[in-house]
Amino acid sequence: MIKTFLLERKGWIMMFLFQQLIILFFAYIDPSIPFFSVLYFIYLSLLAFLVFLVFRFRKETAFYKSLKEWDTNLDVSYLKEPDSPFESIIEESIEGQTRQLRESSLALRSELEREKDELMSWIHEVKTPLTAMHLMIERLDEWPLKAPLMYEWLRIHLLLDQQLHQKRISFIENDLSFQSIQLETLLFKEIKVLQSWCIQKGIGFDIQLEAEEVLSDAKWLSFIIRQLLSNAVKYSEADDITVKSYEKNGQVYMEIKDRGIGIAPQDITRIFEKGFTSTGKRHDHASTGMGLYLAEKAAVPLLIRISVRSEPESGTVFTLAFPKRNDAVKIISM
Repeated sequence: MIKTFLLERKGWIMMFLFQQLIILFFAYIDPSIPFFSVLYFIYLSLLAFLVFLVFRFRKETAFYKSLKEWDTNLDVSYLKEPDSPFESIIEESIEGQTRQLRESSLALRSELEREKDELMSWIHEVKTPLTAMHLMIERLDEWPLKAPLMYEWLRIHLLLDQQLHQKRISFIENDLSFQSIQLETLLFKEIKVLQSWCIQKGIGFDIQLEAEEVLSDAKWLSFIIRQLLSNAVKYSEADDITVKSYEKNGQVYMEIKDRGIGIAPQDITRIFEKGFTSTGKRHDHASTGMGLYLAEKAAVPLLIRISVRSEPESGTVFTLAFPKRNDAVKIISM
C-alpha cells in the first residue's frame, strides 16, 4: 500500500523536490542569500514534508485498505467511512452497484427457484403415468416384447431420477437426514430396479457384505449407489458384478466391481467431470455424462470419498469410503 500511495502522490513529491532545487539554485548563484541558511531551511522543509506524507498516508489509505480487504459479499458496511469527497463518490458508486447486484441476484434466485419447483413438479407428475406403464409392461407374457420395453422404461426412469436429483443437489445440505442404514436392504432395492436390464444382458450380482451398516443419508446414498450400479451394468455383458463391503481402521468401504470394458487411462482422471462421456470404446451417444459427476458431488456433504481403478478390457472398481462413525456423528450434531 505504501508503494501505491507514493506512486499516486508522485506529482506532489516531484513538485516539492523541484521547488527545493530552485531555491537551492538561486541561493547558489546569488551571493547575497546565505547558502547554508537556505540549506537548513530545506532540511526542515523535508522533515515537515515527510511528516505530512506519513499523516496523509494514514488518513488517505484507511478507506482504500478496507476496500482492498473487502470480500465483495455485497455488504458495504465493512468499508471505512469516506474522509474526502472523492472517497464519498467511490462509496456511493459501490453502494449503487451492490444494491443493483443484490436486487438482480434475488430476482435470478427467485426465477431459478420457480423453474426448479416447476421442473420437479413436472417430474413427479410424469412418474404417475410412468408407474402405470411399468405395471402394464409387467403384465406382458411375451419376453421378446417385454424385455426391450422394460429397458426403455428403465432408461426414462433413471434419466428422470437423475434430473430430479440434479435440481435438488444445489440444496443438498438442507435435505440430509443421517441415520443407520442396512446396506443389504438398500443394495437389494437398487438391484431390483435394474433387474430387467440385468436379465436382458445376462448379468448377475455377487454380494459380499462383511460390514452391514453405515451412518449416512438413505436417499442420497441410494442415488450414489444407483449411479455406480447402472454404470457397471451399462458397460458389462454376460458377467457378474461384485459388490462387497468391509471395515478397515474403523472405516467402512464398499466396492462395486464389474468385468466390463474398463476405462481408458487418459479418461480415468476425467470421468467425474460434468458432461464427460469418454473418448474410447465406452463412448455412448445416449450418455449424458452427468451420473458420475452428480454421484461425486452428492458424496461430498456425506463425507464419502469415491475412488476408481480400472484396466481396459478387464473391468472397473469403484470404491466408496464412508466416514468414520465419529465424523458422521459430528455432522448430525451440527
